Amino acid sequence: MPEKKSYYSERFSGNVTRRFEVDKFYYRGRTKFQYVDCFHNKHFGKVLFLDKKIQSAQIDEYIYHESLVHPGLFTHNSPKRALILGGGEGATLREILKHQSVARVTMVDIDRELVELCQKYLPEWSEDAFSNPKTDLIHADARRYVEETLEKFDVVISDLTEPLEEGPSLYLFTQEFFKKIFEILEEDGLLALQAGSANPCYDHFYCSLVKTLEEVFPLVRPYWTFILSFGLPWGFILASKTEDPLGLTESEVAERVARRGIRNLKFYHPGYHKALFALPLYLEKDLNKGRVLTNEKPFIWES
Repeated sequence: MPEKKSYYSERFSGNVTRRFEVDKFYYRGRTKFQYVDCFHNKHFGKVLFLDKKIQSAQIDEYIYHESLVHPGLFTHNSPKRALILGGGEGATLREILKHQSVARVTMVDIDRELVELCQKYLPEWSEDAFSNPKTDLIHADARRYVEETLEKFDVVISDLTEPLEEGPSLYLFTQEFFKKIFEILEEDGLLALQAGSANPCYDHFYCSLVKTLEEVFPLVRPYWTFILSFGLPWGFILASKTEDPLGLTESEVAERVARRGIRNLKFYHPGYHKALFALPLYLEKDLNKGRVLTNEKPFIWES
């Protein structure tokens, strides 16, 4: 008899479900904060799900992480101190450490168990970034850390899970929280964040984040790219105090790439910098439909 196959299902919406054939489960369980599923699929390679939603896949995690990190890091002329909120897999940390101008990276992730699981089962993501002497890993609540820290940062990268009703990130996408981030940024500092689906049917969170950030930062630039393993166009946002990513020419980005000694990018490049910020017409139109997110009325993702 043929061997019985194992499948993992991800519910995308009320009438759409994706199914992944599983070659091997590395881990299935719950940490103190979230459900974790990690397995291997022949098409995507190693895959990580948190609370039943896909977070990373080996085939294209570099597309997500380079898109999240480099537009902001290269927009800043000389970033020296960076703060990561979330980022359990360590790939966001890996990408920031490629910039030789960066002297210190503080990573704040509340879920120690998840970070340890990722180092055990997904070491390809971090590439030993956690052992880099520039890394300061803190296991704490991101909101409390931002509210209490006395440090200032050139760049903050928000690589947080989406706001589920019982998830750890529910109040980390609100106007009040973004104001706190604004306060811990240097005068030329900026924030880059993953901002959820840019799918025409499910872009309200993305559009609401743009509107919310515009209440806090003088310059907000939404951008996007397609993530194969997500099966979706994915949204990112760069919010800046002074520097405009669209003010950089291709040659200026290329000069910063060379000056910082970066040679091993797989997706982002100087000619693609501005292209990331070119939104399709449906998304330009939908930006007007977002609402300001607050602690009293946060966004809660419901599939």
